[in-house]
Amino acid sequence: MPIRTQNDLPAKEILEKENIFVMDENRAMHQDIRPIRIAILNLMPLKEDTELQILRSLSNTPLQVDITFLTVSSHESKNTSMSHLNKFYQTFADVKNQRFDGLIITGAPVEMMEFEEVDYWKELCEIMDWSKTNVTSTMHLCWGAQAGLYYHYGIKKHILEHKVFGIFEHSVMNRKVPLVRGFDDFFMAPHSRHTENLTEDIEAVKELTILAKSEEVGVFLAIADEGRKIFVMGHPEYDRLTLDKEYKRDVAKGMDIALPKNYYPQNDPEQRPRLQWRAHGNIMYSNWLNYYVYQMTPYDFLDTAVILNK
Repeated sequence: MPIRTQNDLPAKEILEKENIFVMDENRAMHQDIRPIRIAILNLMPLKEDTELQILRSLSNTPLQVDITFLTVSSHESKNTSMSHLNKFYQTFADVKNQRFDGLIITGAPVEMMEFEEVDYWKELCEIMDWSKTNVTSTMHLCWGAQAGLYYHYGIKKHILEHKVFGIFEHSVMNRKVPLVRGFDDFFMAPHSRHTENLTEDIEAVKELTILAKSEEVGVFLAIADEGRKIFVMGHPEYDRLTLDKEYKRDVAKGMDIALPKNYYPQNDPEQRPRLQWRAHGNIMYSNWLNYYVYQMTPYDFLDTAVILNK
């Protein structure tokens, strides 16, 4: 897939070295193609790492994707330079009168706080409300999924006794749903979180359908409103070393942290971690783009209520 980004986005050079086709603005302007417009609300502290991970995950279909990075204006980022944000990011105020084919809301390191205590919660609620009419399909990731479930359905998160940290096995349910088309019966996916949504709470909401879950760590993937809302409890976009960096960072801080499960060979953090979730993560993102974004949006973007005849 040609990923369309600003010409000098730092992630662009890395993706090109991985033989991922990244199209700059100049070339895209000369193609008579309506690209899919995807907004990424990046709430993660290390924004450049998340940019790279998500762009890599979106790169596996022949569709042309035009990326807009969003940041919240009600929170000051401490881990990403203002020059990077000013150059490559827009705020909700900049785009609220626009329409997008897809929106990705990332996780955020605020899960131990009540939602209402998060300084940008009001702004995030405005964005999620806006997405109902201005976005064809929204994918919520990790804390973003917990926030979406709470905002849309009132489902609360619960603090875990021990952090869910590592690579876990999940089983596929409702195989006929296109989002999990091509999945094996069982697949691995990364998790890194201190909180959870209870399976029974999700099952109690008739609008929600669970598509994959783990006996060990609960629901991984749920869908609602014919694919207009998708909730992913883990991090299928993580690269090989993301959990390794997190583990070694916390060890260096003197924190009491367990080894990530099913990650290092022989549980030896000096060994290179096994990459065992990339294929299913790529399939999920490709299915989302194809079946819930591209197939659902006409050439001329209409109000989503018109698209769905509602």
